[in-house]
Amino acid sequence: MTLFINLDVEDDAEYLKSQRTLLRKLDLEFGNRKGYVFIDEIQRRESTGVFLKGIYDLELPHKFIVSGSGSFELREKIQESLAGRKRVFELDTVSFEEFVDFKTNYKYEGKLHEFFKVEPATTLSFIEEYLQFGGYPRVVIEKSQLEKLENIREIYRSYVEKDITYLLRVAKVHQFSLLVRMLAILEGRLLNLSRLSKEVGVSEKTIREYLWYLEKTYILDIVTPFHTNKVKELTKMPICYFRDIGMRNYAAGEFGRLSNMSFPFQNFVYIQLLEISRELDFTIHFWRSKDGAEVNFVLKRGETLVPIEVRWRDMKDAEIPRSLRSFIKRYEPETAIVVNKSFHHAAKIYKTNVHILPFYRLQTFIREIFA
Repeated sequence: MTLFINLDVEDDAEYLKSQRTLLRKLDLEFGNRKGYVFIDEIQRRESTGVFLKGIYDLELPHKFIVSGSGSFELREKIQESLAGRKRVFELDTVSFEEFVDFKTNYKYEGKLHEFFKVEPATTLSFIEEYLQFGGYPRVVIEKSQLEKLENIREIYRSYVEKDITYLLRVAKVHQFSLLVRMLAILEGRLLNLSRLSKEVGVSEKTIREYLWYLEKTYILDIVTPFHTNKVKELTKMPICYFRDIGMRNYAAGEFGRLSNMSFPFQNFVYIQLLEISRELDFTIHFWRSKDGAEVNFVLKRGETLVPIEVRWRDMKDAEIPRSLRSFIKRYEPETAIVVNKSFHHAAKIYKTNVHILPFYRLQTFIREIFA
């Protein structure tokens, strides 16, 4: 049995005025039977963590699933009070596989890899659409580009005006929005905080604070460089990737009208890696040396290193980028990967097995490496 409560609904909010009122509602709905209680927008209630802790400690036979759109506020309110009593799930925007399932009316659900191989032209059209508009559900389900634009604009405004201005009490909203737009057009370049500070018009300390907010509210991730204690030439400046490509495109003024998909494709690969990093427990870095050599991603778990280079094109032969060769020579990883549109090939450089993979094979292959 299930009970759904949404604190954005005035009548539902009455059930959470106190622990006693909620217990009465649960007794009415379930009696002595086990039930599942879904509470949405839980952050609307004051003292969320203490309230839920009290309910949990009663050892009721029910399972509680609580959610909220104000991710930062929700985490802050429940983190400390529910220590050891909760399991946190992060809900990403629609993945590419989910997007294709939706576009094909779930006809190929469970066998998308076969679909990608048999229907390369359709697969390419799907990835191009996904790179243009991203994966916010409200954006995905709209058919016209105008409606998609209106929805992403509303999501962005709601984030800046609600989450940032109201929840986080950011006073300089214009400067915060300017920083987001600047980060969107950096396209994988190093984050020079001093330069960003001058261009945005706030202190370097404030830039760091804004970047922290952007990470905690799931807008972007800061990716640090790969290095070892023995290597002195690597830069320490990070780069950033957006958690949704559509948001990145909107902030960059390119939503629905990308002319160059190289960096959005690189950002897409980052999102693919992020999705399985939680499951496989590896960290994601990049590699860049002062002499100009760079590799887009370096996956690390223990002593295992997997460098990954990304190419938005149809490769025709085993072309191994010079920077990747440099990394292979220096660190001798067992496996290296080049991700492209559709070409599949294997080669060997020194002692390293280099796999050129179509993007839709990446997650499966990474799982095989870290299994």
